[in-house]
This record gives sequence, C-alpha cells and structure tokens, in this order.
Amino acid sequence: MTSLLRSLQILVIALTYLGLALGYVPGLRMNRATIALVGSAGLIALGTLSVEEAWTAIDGSTIVFLLSMMVINAYLSYAGFFNLALVYLLRLTRSPLGLLGVLTLGTALLSAFFLNDTLALVSTPLTLGLTQSLKLNPIPYLLAIAGATNIGSVATLSGNPQNILVGSFSGISYLDFAQTLTPVAIIGLVIQIGLLWLLYPEVRSLKPCPPPQLPRLRLHRPLLIKTLIVTSLLLTAFTIGLPLAESALLAASCLLITRRIKSTRVLMAVDWSLLVMFSGLFILTNCVKSLELVNFFADWITHPIGLLAVTTVLSNIISNVPTVLLLQSFIGEDSTQAWLLLAAGSTLAGNLTLFGSVANLITVEAAASQGYPLSFWQHLRFGVPLTLLTLLVTYICVVQ
Repeated sequence: MTSLLRSLQILVIALTYLGLALGYVPGLRMNRATIALVGSAGLIALGTLSVEEAWTAIDGSTIVFLLSMMVINAYLSYAGFFNLALVYLLRLTRSPLGLLGVLTLGTALLSAFFLNDTLALVSTPLTLGLTQSLKLNPIPYLLAIAGATNIGSVATLSGNPQNILVGSFSGISYLDFAQTLTPVAIIGLVIQIGLLWLLYPEVRSLKPCPPPQLPRLRLHRPLLIKTLIVTSLLLTAFTIGLPLAESALLAASCLLITRRIKSTRVLMAVDWSLLVMFSGLFILTNCVKSLELVNFFADWITHPIGLLAVTTVLSNIISNVPTVLLLQSFIGEDSTQAWLLLAAGSTLAGNLTLFGSVANLITVEAAASQGYPLSFWQHLRFGVPLTLLTLLVTYICVVQ
C-alpha cells in the first residue's frame, strides 16, 4: 500500500510538471495557475503533506514582494510612464539600426527595475505600430524586445519573478546582486544587437526613415508624479539595503492611498493567477523534496558549469520559476556565487526557445494577433547562440 501511494504521489507530481511545461491540459480549460493548484490539492489529498504544512511551505515574503511590485507596475502603467519612456526613447533615432539599439537598450533598462512581463505587454504593440509606419520588417525588432526583457531583467532582484525568489532565499543585497550581474546584462545586450545585425541585413542601415507617427500619449500627470516619487524612494531603499518585501509593500500601500484612480482598477491589473501559481509551486516543491525525487541533481550542481547546465535545461522543460524552487534546496544560504548563477541561468535560459519565458510568449501572441507570426525556428536561430554566449559571459563574470 505504501509503495502504491508513493507511486500515485509521483504520478501526480509528474503530471503537474508536464502540465506546467505545456502551459495547458489537452481538452481542459486550465492554465499554469490552476494546474499548480490542482496538483497541490491532489498531493494533499494523497497525504504527501497536510494543509498546515502546505500553508507553511508558501514563502510569504516572496508573495508580498511580487504582489507589491505588481501594484507599483499597475500604477506606473495607468499613469502612462512606460509608454512615455518608450516614446521618448524612440525620438532619439529614425534609422533601422538606431531603432534596434534604442528598443533593445530602452526595454532592457526598464525591465531591470520593473517586472519584465509588463514591459513585454507594453512595448510589443508600440513596436508593431512603429515598424508598420516606417515600413520595416517587425520580426527583428520583436526579437529584440523579447530578448532584451529577459537580458535586462537579469541585472536586479526586482527584474523578474525568479530573481525575486533568489532574493528571498539567499539574502543577497539588491546592490551586490546588481553589481555582479549588471555587466552580464550589458554585454548580453551588445551580443544581442550583434546577432540581429548578422541575421537580418535590413536592420544594418543608418539611413533615417521618414518621421514615424508615434502614438498619442495619455498621461495622468498628478498620478505619474506621485508614482515616480514613490518608485524612486523604493529603488533608493533597495539600494541602501532595506528589506525588499517590506519596502515594496510600504511603497505599494502609499500608492493605494489616492483619489486619482479606483483601487479596484489597480487590483484588477494584478496578475492573481501568477500569485496562485507561485503558491502552488511552493507546495509542489515541498512535496518533491519530501519524496527525495531530485537528489540526483545534488552532484551536478556542486560545479558552476553543472549548475548552469541543469538550470538551463530545466528552465526550458518546466519553466524558470519551478526550476529555481526545485534547485534552491541544494544551495546553501551563504553560497552567493551559486545563487547568482541560478538567477542568471534561469533568466537567460528564457531566450533559448520561443517557450522559454512568458515574455517571449507575450510578444509572440501580440504579434500574431496583428498578423505578424513569429515562428519557433525564427526564434531558435536567434535564441540558441544568444543563450549560449550570454551563459558563457555569466560564467566568466560570476565565477572567474
């Protein structure tokens, strides 16, 4: 009976991770959040852990930090900050190559401080409209956005969900994290521009295009000023080493005290599905540990190259957030080098394939909806060399 029960528990875990990798369950209307939640419920029902143990398994600091950053991002978006920043950047140049560089660097810079998925949502329609007005092939520019959101977000603890996890588990300060991985991001962006220059000859031109019709900006100036002040104070708090979750929660709370915009609109902009998925993944990971299903990774990840390899492969099979949750138990809290490799590897692995990161999928879906399909192979010939080269840069910057 014990053997049968263990087999059922392993089967539920395997099916749950398969569903997380696919992003859906064939024939059912389930997303990753519901898959993680249902899988966790099944494991609780099978006695893998109790409801109390499941609740304890959820890392509250990570959930609070992620929720708070989503609230801040929502206010920035409603105030018009992201569109304002991108439009001003696009006024710097009108040449195909200049546009590629500005989009890459601008998107990456914003992704370093705000969740990268938000930037993918905002910048994709703007880029499509711009390339249409300039009569340019949108594909290299879409690839630039997808790659830059991943590469740029590697630089800071607030750049993406997996970095937030690493910050919660490791205790690495915001400034120390940025000092080590910002050079990786900068070199990675240069590599990305070079690859797109090689793959798409039409972007090499420095000849100015006719003036584009940039979208009309809709700004909520009082809200924008308040949000920028609060966000600047938050980044200052991160820099001087104040607790991440507590600082972000206080900043989000200050923004929620307002007469400018209904709080229900802000809360509707929060990705509750992502928070549910995170909670389910914490429970799922706890079950995997209790059943000792991933102990064979222990020998691999003791070496930096092994850790990067395992992280890259798993991130493209089960996604980057589950990978970080699975591997974090093998890394000591004071193993700063290993934590940095885990954060960078899980983020940069997102560029390997079209399905490697949510930012990629957001870009592809938005482009396809406007009649510009981006195929798996178009992305792969760009993503493979970009990922391998940026992982090599990571190894050199972190280990050497």
